[in-house]
Amino acid sequence: MSTSAFPLSVWARAGQHLQQWLPGLLLCGAIAAASLWAATLPALAERGLSALTLAIVLGMVLGNTVYPRLAASCASGVGLSKARLLRAGIVLYGLRLTFQDMGQLGWAGIATDALVLSSTFVLAQWLGRRVFGLDPRTSLLVGAGSAICGAAAVLATEPVAKGRASDVAVAVATVVVFGTVATFLYPALFNWNAAHGWFEVSAQQYGLYVGSTVHEVAQVVAAGEAVGRDAADMAVIAKMVRVMMLAPFLLVLSWWLARSERRADHQPMDSGSVKAAAPHSRITIPWFALGFVLVAGIHSLGVLPAALVQAGVQLDTLLLTLAMAALGLTTHIAAVRAAGTRPLLLALVLFGWLLGAGWLLNLWLPQWL
Repeated sequence: MSTSAFPLSVWARAGQHLQQWLPGLLLCGAIAAASLWAATLPALAERGLSALTLAIVLGMVLGNTVYPRLAASCASGVGLSKARLLRAGIVLYGLRLTFQDMGQLGWAGIATDALVLSSTFVLAQWLGRRVFGLDPRTSLLVGAGSAICGAAAVLATEPVAKGRASDVAVAVATVVVFGTVATFLYPALFNWNAAHGWFEVSAQQYGLYVGSTVHEVAQVVAAGEAVGRDAADMAVIAKMVRVMMLAPFLLVLSWWLARSERRADHQPMDSGSVKAAAPHSRITIPWFALGFVLVAGIHSLGVLPAALVQAGVQLDTLLLTLAMAALGLTTHIAAVRAAGTRPLLLALVLFGWLLGAGWLLNLWLPQWL
């Protein structure tokens, strides 16, 4: 092949891919644009309904009505949004965080975030499999969404857990339901306690409690702002540190899943023989999680211009919203309905755990650290 022909062939293939991707990207882009606009409406913003949440809802509406007739031409672009654009969005999510956030929170706050995260996720796995009999992937995704940062954590965990679109949709639905409840319940409980004087709770303590236990970032902001600016600031810091734990969580989860596969592969068969380990039971390194930490680290150095960071955050929001739109388009109501009420019951128990045990941890840990 000549040197002049090689670039032409590359450009030809790129053009073919773009032609395949464009219809689906345009469809996801239209849904994302509508969701980003709707998220700015006060009636929705005050309830903590982010563009990510709205995108999956709108995507599911279209996915179960109009999209089946468009799937043949849009599938490639929708698949691109669900996979590659999602991973790019998780990497850019690091622009929302700095390691200095941890310093503002203190060791007690970091330990509280870590204990809330780990206990909630472990409880989700035990309850999901032993009590509710859920598919392991559903338990993993519901647990991640409740324990870390809502829809973004569900999306980030999906490639590691190898979840299906229906599993992801169910997990996101639980985040929407109970995260929305939290935006109203937490401020009500704070004001109720203040009226009766049961506990001495400052705005900063309330903010730490909200940031360490409420699902979505937007919901944390809404629940914090309902009490005051000081509460909102502390809530956001606690939440951002919790979000920063997403990367080590994914690495540990990948190791744990690989270890579980190896143990399953070595279980004796009925004949008494031992099955050899499958080649896919290696640790899957979620490189996008490492990219997330790298970007957060660079951002922490303060070398990036503020305008570049702001543009990156806006691009990140767009990428994640595109991914949620694609997820909604490929989620069939029949598959979600088939999951039944058990995922919601699991999420309800986890919500109660975050509400009660999370409060006790916020009271107890600062006295010991």
